[in-house]
Amino acid sequence: MCYFHIITQAYQTKSTQNISSFPNSYPSEVGSGFNVIDSCWRKDSKWASNRQKLADCAKGYGADARGGKNGAIYVVTDPSDHPIHPKKGTLRYGAIQKRPLWIIFKRDMSITLEGGELFISSYKTIDGRGARVEIANGPCLRLDNVSHVIIHGITIHNCLRGRLDLVRRDPDHLVNTSTIGQSDGDGIRVTSSSKIWIDHCYLSKCGDGLLDITQGSAAVTVSNNYFTQHNKVMLLGHSNMYLKDKKMHVTVVFNHFASGLGQRMPRVRYGYAHVANNKYDEWGFYAIGGSSHPTILSEGNHYTARNDPRTKEVTKRISHDRRRWKKWSWKSKNDLFFNGAYFVSSGKFWRPNYSRSQAFKVASAKGVPTSLTRDAGPLRCVENLPCRN
Repeated sequence: MCYFHIITQAYQTKSTQNISSFPNSYPSEVGSGFNVIDSCWRKDSKWASNRQKLADCAKGYGADARGGKNGAIYVVTDPSDHPIHPKKGTLRYGAIQKRPLWIIFKRDMSITLEGGELFISSYKTIDGRGARVEIANGPCLRLDNVSHVIIHGITIHNCLRGRLDLVRRDPDHLVNTSTIGQSDGDGIRVTSSSKIWIDHCYLSKCGDGLLDITQGSAAVTVSNNYFTQHNKVMLLGHSNMYLKDKKMHVTVVFNHFASGLGQRMPRVRYGYAHVANNKYDEWGFYAIGGSSHPTILSEGNHYTARNDPRTKEVTKRISHDRRRWKKWSWKSKNDLFFNGAYFVSSGKFWRPNYSRSQAFKVASAKGVPTSLTRDAGPLRCVENLPCRN
């Protein structure tokens, strides 16, 4: 039996887990300690009347994402979908509006998008707090040539390829997916976009990648998310020929890369990635990979390799020419390694050039399994109580 087939069987075994049970699977006591992003808002029992405070809490390269701050509250009341004529009250109707909106959900709901991906316009927040919201079993989310988008507290799984068809991009325009690229089953696809923050989401088992950030996207933070049951997790950079990705800056922080994952946590082409205070339970092939001279700082992470001598290395260069990749700046700083895991460094040390609003102190890797990533994924939020896991 080939090695890839063994790994695939492991994913299939994990897929039998009940996804809806995830938010309850890591009990914790509110007030026992939060990471720097969560500490900004999670102690507030009045979060429901002050939702937009969340927009002040991101750190890293996506810290300046405003989302729908200062815009109206839009309430999703209808889980149905139509790719061309979305009804008022549906998620698609709100997401494509041109004005800033803070989108929330009336109740728990499962949304299956029809036809094509859901295009999210600039200055939008999709805020799942107060409800259990899943997007599944159809095309999923697309951010294309937009800015200032926040996605928080959503469960995304079993995303599928979309049809080559018309999809409404905004109230005045339809797009033909054959001209802009058909949905390939990504959970969240970010293209040519900036000032993006993806926080406290759950992503698993999609047709292609769980999260792809490509085509010159920049100023992105991926934080507090729970990834599981998938092979190719997170891609940063479109292709080795797409030079606009040299400007890409992405912060990957406080995420839990759980069991059943294969590779790309992340995989970087060109650009800069600061990977900090994440928990890696295992990986089937590698955890952090790249090609085309990317710059990567792994800092304060908690790496545990699986019980297989072939998969102990955290890193993978997609290049067989050591003379070339030894100049790439890939460094490990204050990481912890378990069960034989190890990181192969190269090049010169690089420090993220964060602005004052983006900067944060990377915590000790010893706290990663507890206060830093324990509450990764969607939280349980009840009015007049602090949100908890």
